[in-house]
Amino acid sequence: MIGSLLGMLSTDMAIDLGTANTLVYVKGRGVVLDEPSVVAYMTQGGRKMVYAVGDQAKLMLGKTPVNMEAIRPMRDGVIADFDVAEEMIKHFIRKVHNRRAFVSPLIIICVPSSATNVERRAIHQSALAAGAREVQLIEEPMAAAIGAGLPIEDPAGSMVVDIGGGTAEVAVLSLGGIVYSRSVRVGGDKMDEAIVNYLRREERLLIGEMSAERIKKEIGTARAPDKGSGMTLAIRGRGTLDAVPKESEVNEAMVAEALREPVTEIVDAIRIALEAMPPELAADIVDRGIVLTGGGALLRNLDSVIREQAKLPVMIADDPLKCVVNGCGLVLENYAKMKGVLSPEV
Repeated sequence: MIGSLLGMLSTDMAIDLGTANTLVYVKGRGVVLDEPSVVAYMTQGGRKMVYAVGDQAKLMLGKTPVNMEAIRPMRDGVIADFDVAEEMIKHFIRKVHNRRAFVSPLIIICVPSSATNVERRAIHQSALAAGAREVQLIEEPMAAAIGAGLPIEDPAGSMVVDIGGGTAEVAVLSLGGIVYSRSVRVGGDKMDEAIVNYLRREERLLIGEMSAERIKKEIGTARAPDKGSGMTLAIRGRGTLDAVPKESEVNEAMVAEALREPVTEIVDAIRIALEAMPPELAADIVDRGIVLTGGGALLRNLDSVIREQAKLPVMIADDPLKCVVNGCGLVLENYAKMKGVLSPEV
């Protein structure tokens, strides 16, 4: 009776602590939170006082007064600012607790496969300091493959490419484990950065990261249109020559040119993975193809570019943005049965 009551009062959760967005899955309830990984804080007496987190903080990026700063505490999928990340995790945990729980939650958190032991310990300690009773880590490609519904327990290879905000994770899974993984620090943020750099260089226009993200989402493409320049989008920024605010028109062909380098890096990582894997698994990938997950999978024509370069079938997972957190949530729901897919203790 007491055990079942404690189970009801605890709020075990899975967290996809992403560079761009944090998603939280609560056991028995599904995904209950999806907000930007952004924190706005004021510095008072040498201490950082959190002012806003998530959606509200993202609106403040690049617009804060002198005594306030809005930052992303995650960089390349790992913690860049320990104190701010801890406050962000605490805020999201409190937000999903719609009642006071007597038992601190078990938390499963995703980490990039390339994360060092130091980076893994930082994430582990941040979650413990935020109030978790137990923290387990799972590698992002594993969570993405589970969330995409790949048969990871089969004695055959499945290949997943998870393109997040900070990293692109390429992995081959078989018999419930990762046979090969490669992580490149290129993702949505590098794409935004590439658009900013292109417009500054070619159009003499300086824009912020939120404007670059809007361009990527609305007219972003991995391949230039066959005819003409494609869709256009009016964008406002500041001229680099006269420092005067101005409006310019951006088209698909320009964005494809801007994104050429990050797209090439992702394709090269896939090619290297295919060359490095055992021949038997390579034969399985020919049959099963490559599954794309993560927000980067939504970049138009990326799947067809990879298909042409790798000469393999390429599919975009259902709901690619939530594959990692859904996979993490499935492990949480079936914790006793699926503990084997978790990362070893750090």
